[in-house]
Amino acid sequence: MRKGIFEAARLDTRFVPAPWPWAEHEAARIDAHWRARLAEKPRLFDGQVLLLRDPEFLEGGGGVLRGNFFLTQFRNFMAWRDFGYPDAGVYNCFSMAALRARDGAWLLGEMGGHTANGGRIYFAAGTPDRSDIVGDRVDLAGSVARELTEETGFAPEEAPPAPGFRLVVEAQKIACIQERRLGLTADEAVARVAAFLARDPDPELARLVAVRGEADLDAALMPSFIVTYLRDAFVALG
Repeated sequence: MRKGIFEAARLDTRFVPAPWPWAEHEAARIDAHWRARLAEKPRLFDGQVLLLRDPEFLEGGGGVLRGNFFLTQFRNFMAWRDFGYPDAGVYNCFSMAALRARDGAWLLGEMGGHTANGGRIYFAAGTPDRSDIVGDRVDLAGSVARELTEETGFAPEEAPPAPGFRLVVEAQKIACIQERRLGLTADEAVARVAAFLARDPDPELARLVAVRGEADLDAALMPSFIVTYLRDAFVALG
């Protein structure tokens, strides 16, 4: 799939069970890598996650992302990512909530130190998993609503989504980003999430971070696809 930023009115993503030959062939190397990562972060969990195979973007109908997801173990995903995405037909495709405060600031979360991406700054998101499978489909819109609540405590109806998704495609990643508007100022949102995290015995986030302009972007801590999305948004907003 070609790289860039795309507008998608719809995500047509399905669940099609299939083996992953790369992971089967590299099992010994993957297991060694997992043991090393587990020694660094003992709370990592080797659950099942969904990865996308051979996606395509269709220009008609307002833009449609189409592709089939398959289940694999988290250790396989982590090794594939850390080894530089050696299977070029497979993509890490996930949805994110681009939470925007009433005063226009974007709200991102700093991941907790115990997580696989500790210290990194993201929009609310998660790698899709079995709970996102609905019949033969993978519900990425439902996934982003769930992750928003789990990470920040905001109910989906408190931050209704704008129509469609903006896709940022780079390397073997497809970030399906959905803008969601919150009826609080950035300062109010940061304070509320701080209180939510203080009550959570095992929070995913360390804190909420407000981004108001280019000066707040941190390429060392923010993934490049988020920096790309926000820079594009700042240009569009003038």
